[in-house]
Amino acid sequence: MKIVAITSCATGIAHTYMAAEAIKKVCKQMGYECKVEMQGALGIENKLKDKDISEADLIIFANDVGIAKEERFEAYRDKIKKLTPHAVIKDPNIIFKD
Repeated sequence: MKIVAITSCATGIAHTYMAAEAIKKVCKQMGYECKVEMQGALGIENKLKDKDISEADLIIFANDVGIAKEERFEAYRDKIKKLTPHAVIKDPNIIFKD
């Protein structure tokens, strides 16, 4: 399974990066391929390529604020799961629950 994620929080510091690490860790434990774009205080880091997005089986939005360049995901709305960074940090397995 291929998973891509975008993380961002109101201040763009702690929760952005903590959520990204939690997603990467749980995906690694499950044996899934994962790429995470962080939109924090430093701007967009590890920007997802169009190919990453189109090949993803699951797209995670872990954000408290709007996502920059969200239009990149328009054609893949059916694959998007929206969560908060806090929820992902608290229980990373939430990304796999319905």
